[in-house]
Amino acid sequence: MDNAGYIGLTRQAGLLKELQTVANNVANISTAGYRREGVVFSEYIRHAGRGAPSISFADANGRLTDPAQGALSKTGGTFDFAIEGDGFFQVETPDGLRLTRAGAFTPNAQGELVSTDGHRLLDVGGAPIFIPPNAENPVLSSDGTLSVKGIPVGRVGIVSPVDPSALRRAGGVLFKADGGTTPVRSPRISQGFLEDSNVNPVTEMARLIEVQRSYELGQKFLDREDQRIRLVVRTLGS
Repeated sequence: MDNAGYIGLTRQAGLLKELQTVANNVANISTAGYRREGVVFSEYIRHAGRGAPSISFADANGRLTDPAQGALSKTGGTFDFAIEGDGFFQVETPDGLRLTRAGAFTPNAQGELVSTDGHRLLDVGGAPIFIPPNAENPVLSSDGTLSVKGIPVGRVGIVSPVDPSALRRAGGVLFKADGGTTPVRSPRISQGFLEDSNVNPVTEMARLIEVQRSYELGQKFLDREDQRIRLVVRTLGS
């Protein structure tokens, strides 16, 4: 295969990754706390040897998470929390600490607040938040302090990644901060609300169609390139 074929294949591989990413965004338009993801294309140049031209390939291994705030939807749920501005909830998973913007929680059998996946919500000290049995009308203040009849029972921990570029998606609405986290000094949390996905349906559908067409054009180019090579082989072999 010549350089044109290799370059075409790397482009197709990148477009396929972007197609999968955009399709995942579309599938999560209604997922609370979901943040849109994009693919970052870059150029990879390899030296082909002395006197030979370099070979350039497309690389689409980079990922970019859109930090835009999603709209807040009122649910009225006692343990539905939404962050306004910067920061993430910190939850404990079997794979370690993870960050999320999905604020739908509920007390488990032990009275600990957990996410819809059963991950325990952590307080400012990194410990699970416990709701006393038969607690009536718990109230969450804007700074994350959770109180029952005026008595504080915990404070929701809100953190931000030290290095936003090191924030990696860990599946669904969970993220992993490879560079560590730092507490948000003045968090703003609303009780009875959930943050919607920040995916714009119109923009994302248009992008999905655009990437599909680009992929189809690239496939046609590879098909023509294959036919050209076969023709050259038959001609030289006759």
